Amino acid sequence: MNLSRSDVLHVARLSALALSEAEVARMTSELSAILNYVEGLATVDISGVAEAGETLAPTPLAPDIPAPSLPTEGALAGAPDRSGAFFQVPRILEEGR
Repeated sequence: MNLSRSDVLHVARLSALALSEAEVARMTSELSAILNYVEGLATVDISGVAEAGETLAPTPLAPDIPAPSLPTEGALAGAPDRSGAFFQVPRILEEGR
């Protein structure tokens, strides 16, 4: 499957990425190669291979025992930035998105 320039620009826009013309050309080639590789995997005969999880024992779960929550000060002790009783994180999206 060969992606077009417009396909790459569409994915970049959905990902909020700004790509230069050189990056668009490189991504068109690299993403097309990845998709071609994945398409090739569909031709591999896996009829004798067990499905994931068939050969594994179930993972034992710890008992669900109620316990007191971590105090706010303890939870925020290692936070690089905080606003009152909350973690402060940098804005990553523009207004209106």
